[in-house]
Amino acid sequence: MKKPKQKPDWVPAAGGKEYATTILAGVDGGHDGMDRQSAATSPAPSPRRKNLSLDDYVQGVLNKDRMVLARTITLIESNARHHLELAQGVLKEILPYTGKAIRVGITGVPGAGKSTFIDALGMMLCKKGSRVAVLAVDPSSSLSHGSIMGDKTRMENLSREKNCFIRPSPSGGALGGVARKTRETMLVCEAAGFDVILVETVGVGQSESMVSTMVDFFLLLTLTGAGDELQNIKKGVIELADAILINKADGDNKIAAQRVRADFDQALHYLSSVTEGWETAAYCCSALTGEGIAEIWDVIESFRQQTQASGLFQKRRRQQSLNWLEEMVIEQIKSNFYENPKIQNMREDIERRVSDGELPVTAAADLLLQKFYATKDDVD
Repeated sequence: MKKPKQKPDWVPAAGGKEYATTILAGVDGGHDGMDRQSAATSPAPSPRRKNLSLDDYVQGVLNKDRMVLARTITLIESNARHHLELAQGVLKEILPYTGKAIRVGITGVPGAGKSTFIDALGMMLCKKGSRVAVLAVDPSSSLSHGSIMGDKTRMENLSREKNCFIRPSPSGGALGGVARKTRETMLVCEAAGFDVILVETVGVGQSESMVSTMVDFFLLLTLTGAGDELQNIKKGVIELADAILINKADGDNKIAAQRVRADFDQALHYLSSVTEGWETAAYCCSALTGEGIAEIWDVIESFRQQTQASGLFQKRRRQQSLNWLEEMVIEQIKSNFYENPKIQNMREDIERRVSDGELPVTAAADLLLQKFYATKDDVD
């Protein structure tokens, strides 16, 4: 027999349908009006997850196993040294299966509707038969170093789509809000058969130039009220965009969005395009109504076809790989420097002398580097 729905204890006795909240059956009671249930028998603890081997990771990714895919990305994002060798082994094995997706970077001012736009765009692509991976980078607090990881909550439809995989990741303070391991995560998603990779970044600014070094197409989202023509030119990120999209062009805001589009088109006449042979232009859309979503994807497809025909698409990816190599070398040198025991022993004293004004910064850096190089010579 089906039990009647129960109301929370704060609902008046005479409360009718205007109080829509009900309590789901199966909740251990004793609160919110539910009958207290016996908690004498607690569920058995869940079994410990099996440690995956290199072959488990590789085969799981290639077989499109979502659980293994998520664990592989977690492995890649780990900063633990014992995970690094395994992660790089996995990447080496899946590398021949990568490179077939279109990589799109999406950035914009806070409130421009990036997550809502991705939800609408992703759903349209999934309905067309594409498999979409969304890498949503959430900002990390400079104080607590934590992240809300809330972008996925704004992708209500896409998060339930079987042909989509959404991975929120903390920025970890990385420049441009792009997580340090985003490039490697893209490769894993491509090996898992996703043919569209959407990278949503934290915000907008000069630091967002990092985004353009890892994607094929860089899309800037903005909205009305973001400044006049001169202000638009002054935004350095515009020089990096392959297209500019004015979102929320619906209702009473539609006419204003068209004016902003005209301002951007005028401003773009003074700027050279970041991609040779491609003319950057501004467009309007509404993530709420879906108007303009298909049109902007047509622009992206046109960009891919044009750059592939000219050879620029492949040339850009090769250059991105070289840039990535340089960044990884610099990062490894920095990591080795700060993890050096002799540097750690003298660093606190050097920093104190700098903060007290006893030692110039350049001289302090020279002292640390001399000690580091001397340590390396001793090892060699």
